Amino acid sequence: MLDIRKLLLFSVLLLPTSLWAQAPLSAAQVSQPPEWDKDLALNIPQDLNPDPHILEINLEAVVKEMEIMPGKKTPVWTYNGSLPGPLIKLNVGDRLIVHFTNKLPAPTSIHWHGLRIPNNMDGVPDMTQAMVQPGGQFTYDFVVPDAGTFWYHPHVDSAAQVGYGLYAPLVVEDPAAPKIPGDELILMFSDMSLDDKGQLQEPKAGGRFGDLFGREGTVILVNGKVMPTLQMRKGKQQRWRVINASRTRYFTLRYKRSPLAIVGGDGGLAERTRTVDEIKLVPAERYDFVFTPPDAPNTDGKFRWYPTDRGYGSTYNRLAEDIMNIRTVNEPAVTPEPVPQQLRKIVSLDTKGAKERTLNLTIGYDKDENVSMGINGVHYKDAAPFMAKVGQTEVWTLRNDTDFSHPFHMHGFFFQVLGTTDPLLWKDTVDVPQHSVVKIALKFDDRPGMWMFHCHILDHAEVGMMGHLHLER
Repeated sequence: MLDIRKLLLFSVLLLPTSLWAQAPLSAAQVSQPPEWDKDLALNIPQDLNPDPHILEINLEAVVKEMEIMPGKKTPVWTYNGSLPGPLIKLNVGDRLIVHFTNKLPAPTSIHWHGLRIPNNMDGVPDMTQAMVQPGGQFTYDFVVPDAGTFWYHPHVDSAAQVGYGLYAPLVVEDPAAPKIPGDELILMFSDMSLDDKGQLQEPKAGGRFGDLFGREGTVILVNGKVMPTLQMRKGKQQRWRVINASRTRYFTLRYKRSPLAIVGGDGGLAERTRTVDEIKLVPAERYDFVFTPPDAPNTDGKFRWYPTDRGYGSTYNRLAEDIMNIRTVNEPAVTPEPVPQQLRKIVSLDTKGAKERTLNLTIGYDKDENVSMGINGVHYKDAAPFMAKVGQTEVWTLRNDTDFSHPFHMHGFFFQVLGTTDPLLWKDTVDVPQHSVVKIALKFDDRPGMWMFHCHILDHAEVGMMGHLHLER
């Protein structure tokens, strides 16, 4: 006698795969596509120290010929011969030791952007250390106190050296933090000014106009590549840590208005998740968000850069540009994991009785009609330092009456942006749009010394929009 149960099972197995394989898969049950991030892979430095809580590395600044434009060689300034430089990854409380050697034809230094470290490790020549001369060495040695997405770059002739390729990511993780879904992807957005032969343009190309407008590169790069490909599986989340490493360019980023769940930024996780459909990333700023691939299997799309109004003429006659291929592989979609809404507790700084300062971000001209920017009308070479005490809380009013936006960066300290409805988030870089006012609150912990602050359009900083704070006990 025929077994009805076996017959039914046999009939089901004979159905087309497209019919019986439609049961949704959990994102936790599947992996990213093979070699999904191959085009965007970052170099990892060799750890010289067996202690799991100490990362000790050798780091060289060296010129290396690379093919940025197809078939053309560019003498790129690099860390350890890669663009971007090697990814430094640690846990909160770990110690980082970097034996740095300068093999460039010019002096340089390393600024550890966003890290709350001792003043003598901040990498600002003539303020926290001497310049590292060609052939010279310097050892950076400090403990990383905070989780977050950071980066490192020179603070000597910064506009030129960052523009030539000297930048790299640094990520600090907190093992006790809530689990964020998605496989991690670190993306450094930048650009480079090349002529039609692939050679680096003069850093002062454009003269006074370049000083005023800021110099945007001729090619946009994602992890040092022109139009790399990122592979995805529909619904399989990715956690993107994005860094704007350009000297001037703003990056407005979106992908078909798909939701981006922002979980953090400059100074680690936000208080709670915020979902948007685009992100504006100003120079030196970082965001940490969960991206859920929306496209149907076996399709291709383009991740695009969109022009951003950052001042007079910045969007005139400009169109969006493709900067990365998005390939959704021919695999069944998966069900995304929920993103936690509450991430951590951040206490608002108590500003009652706080010392208040106003910083007017100003643009003028010197006696030779060269562009001369400053803070409160004073070029940084002529500016006296702000004086402050350890433990003091201050409120700074950043006033921008100019026709150009200025991303304001504070070395060595996080701040909170006041008057916003966004979730609380520690910042070290904030945009101050043209003809606007932004207020920030800072509290100075026990790390005395001379600390720099400046516009992170590096061309603006070079022509005077910098200042310094002398913190005393």
